[in-house]
Amino acid sequence: MTADDGLLMRGAFFGLLAAAGAFLFVDLRELQLANEALPGHDPMTTDAPVLPPALTDGDPQGPPVEPGTPQEVLRQPMRFELLSGGVLKAEGSIDLGAADRFAEEIAARGEYVKAVSLNSPGGSVEDALAMSKLIREKGLNTEVATKALCASSCPLVFAGGVAREAEKDAILGVHQVFNAGQDRPSPEQAMSGAQSTTARIARHLDEMGIGNGLWINALETPPDRLYYLTPEEMAEYKLVTAPVAAAQQTD
Repeated sequence: MTADDGLLMRGAFFGLLAAAGAFLFVDLRELQLANEALPGHDPMTTDAPVLPPALTDGDPQGPPVEPGTPQEVLRQPMRFELLSGGVLKAEGSIDLGAADRFAEEIAARGEYVKAVSLNSPGGSVEDALAMSKLIREKGLNTEVATKALCASSCPLVFAGGVAREAEKDAILGVHQVFNAGQDRPSPEQAMSGAQSTTARIARHLDEMGIGNGLWINALETPPDRLYYLTPEEMAEYKLVTAPVAAAQQTD
């Protein structure tokens, strides 16, 4: 295969991914901003399931392991705690404005922060992308600890790490991003926004060195389900930079 053939195949892939996203993908940030004026709407929280069942053809199945953090904690807006060893723990939903608070934390901590430990059910795609880009810009590592959760848009943040580690029994999952509000955009607006968002995500994952298969699984999975990634898939899609499967055999 020539270099030109490779470029053509890559272009065709992104074109197909963007077209699929027009029907499957909704930017949570843009829709939440439109819904902020609704009576009783709180843009900082969501009623979305924190840990949906796995995608199956028959009866829904649970996650591979139960998370070690209560759901009410994960539903709260993302907060940050500096741990020993230069690890900044980021826990909670990626609410609107989480990226700004994250940038402030990084700026305040200077070069002491070496890694970001994630425990989040996801949330705003726009904030997740911004956090991911800042992580890579600062040369930080990312990790998901044992029984911690990194789902929905959280793997976008995880992808920003220079080195990326998922410990044994870490829970990583992807699905279509959805709108938890009451209003819906017009079909034309939804298609335009979906194509733009999907293209940005595909481009970002490519720039981070993540394999194409990761977000294809997300696009194929309804928002009330999660596609739970196996250790083998994390390695195959280059989502982790260390062999998770090997790490899980050291019991």
